[in-house]
Amino acid sequence: MADDASPPAPKARRDPEFRFSHDANPSDALVCGFSEFGLAGLTAADFLVDHLELEQSGHVAVDGLPAITPFENGTPRHHTRFFSKPDVDVTVLVGELFVPVSVSAALSDALSSWLDENGVRETAVLSGVPVAHGPDEHRTFYVATDDYREARLTETDVPPMGNGFLDGLKAELLAQGIDSDRRACVFTTPVHAQAPDVEAAIRLVDAVSGVYDLDVDTGPLEAFAEEVAQHYAELSERVERAADEERPDDRMYM
Repeated sequence: MADDASPPAPKARRDPEFRFSHDANPSDALVCGFSEFGLAGLTAADFLVDHLELEQSGHVAVDGLPAITPFENGTPRHHTRFFSKPDVDVTVLVGELFVPVSVSAALSDALSSWLDENGVRETAVLSGVPVAHGPDEHRTFYVATDDYREARLTETDVPPMGNGFLDGLKAELLAQGIDSDRRACVFTTPVHAQAPDVEAAIRLVDAVSGVYDLDVDTGPLEAFAEEVAQHYAELSERVERAADEERPDDRMYM
């Protein structure tokens, strides 16, 4: 007699769960750098932490998503960390974990809830984008909500990006800013394939330093990038190994 038993149903994929821990209240503004192509935004955020001598004030843990545990001199650390300092008006988020497009909404929703709970009024993402460009386009552009532009950009020389669209985590954070009273901006600059793209990171640091009056000297950034080059090279390889459909596919035009 034929066996009518059906094969077992595949296990449902569990949505990732993000948990936030912090020891100090964040500033009104959160500046973020994430692991993505070129690593310019991540390099810039990491440099801000180092140059401003910020202290770790929290971290993000995740269940249900392949994770990494970075380490230095034999000491492990969390892959996504908050840094702040009482006399600095920004909190910096350094995100070394690559977040696929398919789960970016889950992280942005969790981050949004945390931001609301802690009264953070604005987010700024530092990001490099691999677009075809000429030497004259080696500069930083912004994509920002109206309230962010009015509050932060009227007296700067950072130009707006012409047109196009974003996707992934930065797009989610920007979209949340459109429909809420939390101001949002993405500072973006063209990047090349090498990681880290130091010149792109310098442009991002210069832009955010001017916007937030941080008085950051980017001169040491070349040496800083050399110090972390091996770590970032390995991190870049992980990003490059990500499936094409899981990699943010920014399409922006100058």
